[in-house]
Amino acid sequence: MAFQWRFLVLASLLIAALPSAPGARAAEPQVPVLWDAKERLPKPDLSALPRLRFLTTTDFPPFNFLDGTGKLSGFHIDLARAICAELGIADKCQIQALPWGELEGALEKGEGEAIIAGIAATPQSRQTYAFSRSYLQFPARFITSKNKAFAEPVFDKLRSKRVGVLAGSAHERMLRDYFNTVQIVSFDGPEALYSDLKAGKIDAAFGDGMRFAFWLGGSDAAGCCRFAGGPYLAPEYLGTGMAIATRADNPALAAALDYALQEISMKGAFAEFYLRYFPVSFF
Repeated sequence: MAFQWRFLVLASLLIAALPSAPGARAAEPQVPVLWDAKERLPKPDLSALPRLRFLTTTDFPPFNFLDGTGKLSGFHIDLARAICAELGIADKCQIQALPWGELEGALEKGEGEAIIAGIAATPQSRQTYAFSRSYLQFPARFITSKNKAFAEPVFDKLRSKRVGVLAGSAHERMLRDYFNTVQIVSFDGPEALYSDLKAGKIDAAFGDGMRFAFWLGGSDAAGCCRFAGGPYLAPEYLGTGMAIATRADNPALAAALDYALQEISMKGAFAEFYLRYFPVSFF
């Protein structure tokens, strides 16, 4: 257990120490940088590619949605366009929205070349798709009231504290394994968890950083609370984050997407998209 805890703290500190990408705003809010700046991926030759059609959905805000004018918008839409521009094939690119249940079939039938809609890269899904590297991961975070905030290392600071978490979630399992000195208070839904945190009935809450970020930035939180400690990336509990899916027999396209994603990150465009759609950073 001690080894697990030290590893998690190290991962958290490494993330916190990552510099913001060039062109990003100041250190606060933090922007995730998931690429090794020392690794340079080869630029692909896509001259023979007839087109690149991204498939997505319309019901996954802020990643992909229809705005007030009915225009397809969102983080994924901006990212897909930036990928096409980085690869020099903007004139060959299209983005099409379909119901979630139709994405896999459309890709298999050749009605698109890539899915950018949040498909998780798991051992099972890798039997169907080739994936780019992850471009966004979802760390676990603690939130507390503003007058109880704490910084790393948090293990001893949380000893015997009442920490809320959603019952049966991966975050509950992670909390029990990594922070086993806390008093765990399980909740059936987020509303009750947030209510008890605001009322001071629990000392902290532990869960998905992105969902916490939206709550912290919303009217319901009313400025009561803030992130404390972390962020914690634990793929064995939380998965490896978001990646772009292509057909399993097209790993070359997945590699080309990796090149574009790295360039977008290193040049600062990814930071711009992240701050645009996640003004309360979950990193």
